Amino acid sequence: MQLTLEFGGGLELLCDSVKVHNVDVVPPKGSERLIMKDLLSWVGTNLIKERPEMFMKGDSVRPGVLVLVNDCDWELSGQLDTTLEEKDVVVFISTLHGGGFEVHIYNCGGTRQE
Repeated sequence: MQLTLEFGGGLELLCDSVKVHNVDVVPPKGSERLIMKDLLSWVGTNLIKERPEMFMKGDSVRPGVLVLVNDCDWELSGQLDTTLEEKDVVVFISTLHGGGFEVHIYNCGGTRQE
């Protein structure tokens, strides 16, 4: 299944600093559908290159990671049980800033604030 995965808010640093990944994910054996739980397992195995604990907690994402499936919050579509379809776009954004992530704050005019 062809999917586009996007990482932002610092999460891209866990994936060799690549923000957008066009991937082909095969549903697990014995299943005809791919759900978010399967995708998260695949991401942890295939895309996360360092500090997986900053992305995953158990079978799900860590608290503070916003997940959007086709611009819809996954909490509205079933979270881990959300069924994915061909060409879906899944976005992962860290809403927690600190630790190893560098954060820049810009004012409305686009200039950096210190």
